[in-house]
Amino acid sequence: MQIMIINGPNLNLLGRREPEKYGHSSFEEYFLVLKSRYPDIIFEYFQSNIEGEIINEIQKSGFSSDGIILNAGGYTHTSVSITDAIAAVKTAVIEVHVTNISAREEFRHTSLIGRNCAGSISGFGLDSYRLAVEALISMNNSKKK
Repeated sequence: MQIMIINGPNLNLLGRREPEKYGHSSFEEYFLVLKSRYPDIIFEYFQSNIEGEIINEIQKSGFSSDGIILNAGGYTHTSVSITDAIAAVKTAVIEVHVTNISAREEFRHTSLIGRNCAGSISGFGLDSYRLAVEALISMNNSKKK
């Protein structure tokens, strides 16, 4: 199984950015934990602060991966183009957020991308990514039956 993790703007600052909200670990540190916990899964990782690069990666991975975990950051609430890119690919996309977006500022309560995702996970810190991996494993196993 191959899973692509795509992180959007400011997620390159995890571990340093508002640690009271986002924790003290970088995503790169957590990525090693995921790879160690799931040795049979081929993980790839991409991060960009640029909307078009995120769209390009969704389009590239969306026909070759078994699943995409997407934390679009602030683009979650604003990007029609990322929403359209998710709709255009055949691979299941799981929307992930480190914080509970429903408990944050009102403008964060609406996810444009969620309508085209297989599911959404938020509020469990970096463990939200593990929960998304488990969801993709389950979805993949269901397809095999």
